[in-house]
Amino acid sequence: MPIQRLSGDPFELGKTLGRLGRDAVQHELTATTLWAQIQAARHHPAVARMAATTQRHFPSVWAELEGLAAGLQLPLEQVLAWNCRGELLADTADGCTSVQLPGESPLIAHNEDGLPCLRGHCFMVDVEPAQGQGFTAFCYPGSLPGHTFAFTRQGLVQTVNNLRLAAFSPNVPRMVLGRAVLNQSSLADAVALLRRFPDSAGFHFTLAAPATGEILSVEFGGGEVSVRSVTEPRVHANHALHHRTGQAAQQITQSSFDRQQRGEALLAAGLRDPLALLHDTGGEGLPILRLAPDDPDEENTLATVVFELDPKGLRWRLYEPPERT
Repeated sequence: MPIQRLSGDPFELGKTLGRLGRDAVQHELTATTLWAQIQAARHHPAVARMAATTQRHFPSVWAELEGLAAGLQLPLEQVLAWNCRGELLADTADGCTSVQLPGESPLIAHNEDGLPCLRGHCFMVDVEPAQGQGFTAFCYPGSLPGHTFAFTRQGLVQTVNNLRLAAFSPNVPRMVLGRAVLNQSSLADAVALLRRFPDSAGFHFTLAAPATGEILSVEFGGGEVSVRSVTEPRVHANHALHHRTGQAAQQITQSSFDRQQRGEALLAAGLRDPLALLHDTGGEGLPILRLAPDDPDEENTLATVVFELDPKGLRWRLYEPPERT
């Protein structure tokens, strides 16, 4: 997968992101049922509320959204709504599985699961912004960076999983927070940012610092932020494992349940090869590697990344899964 080099102010960055994803959005994404659901008039008040919050607290991200809309040649209101999709619908096509392997040679690995129609349309960006931190990220057409997997020049690694929280009143989009995290200079700053703005939909972040090997599991949204230090091998699918509000009221799909159970079983059996774990298709339930055309969540694995955390420098490998069989 080629890496697109981007630079400029926030509007210019957003506009370039929009141009890179324009064809896929206009010919694939806008034809989906999910896009139509997100654009429904009943969501307009919530979108307006989150627009005001984003403009007030995250002006550079807002400018990036304006540029994104310009590059996509779509109304800003539609693009903003799409980037608020987790706040507008509890069930969106944002799956994913993350593996956390601390120790002497710590690793983080991640399956990026999304809409099958976007297979072949996603891209990597290497960003040198006029303001904020430089970063490299996996991008979906029409979406801000920071809700998939990324790493920054300041030594922060981020992988992201969807949490389907059942009841919340959002004031800021979780995807705006994900993008803002990429501007933070440390794990502590990233966590502090999330604690300031807990009223979003749910996400799980694996955050790590290659310089120290420290790995954090952060579940947030619905007014709560839960942070756990990862000191033993863990796997995380798409439901809250330590977020109290989420554990009390969340939607757990069969795929998320089965991937979590299968991943934990493989770790308990001693498997430590992240690619073997994330590309596993065994077990009695739905598989970790998702290639089925009839996936019940309407998601497929679009990419797999493995990050090796090393004080001398981050090493990473990107894999595109095989085609469906």
